[in-house]
Amino acid sequence: MQIKEAAERLGISERMLRHYETAGLMEASRSDNGYRRYSEADIRRAGRIRDLIATGFSTREVRSMAACLSDDGDGPCEDGIPMMLKKLEHIDRLRADLDARREAVLERIAVLRAAAANGQDVTRLRRAAG
Repeated sequence: MQIKEAAERLGISERMLRHYETAGLMEASRSDNGYRRYSEADIRRAGRIRDLIATGFSTREVRSMAACLSDDGDGPCEDGIPMMLKKLEHIDRLRADLDARREAVLERIAVLRAAAANGQDVTRLRRAAG
């Protein structure tokens, strides 16, 4: 199939498929007229790439897991699990940071609401809290 149909099936842009190729993540075959042609295996590989990138992996990280991307078992996927565990730890750190920020915002909202309910000058409190 050509790039337009492949992109539609994957729910990504044609430009993104070209980027995968430029980044060395996959290689599409070419027809006689030079157009890219994608096999079902190419589509599955591109889907795996898309999913890894969507979960926060960089193209460099995805490239280092090349053996994890193909159907044909061209090598063991030795780095896959440790890299995913490392990414999960990173996500957990980001999540903890966001949870702490969220809690701080909720605390400020509670202070401002309490002050407003007590008839205090909310504008002055906002400047002091901010």
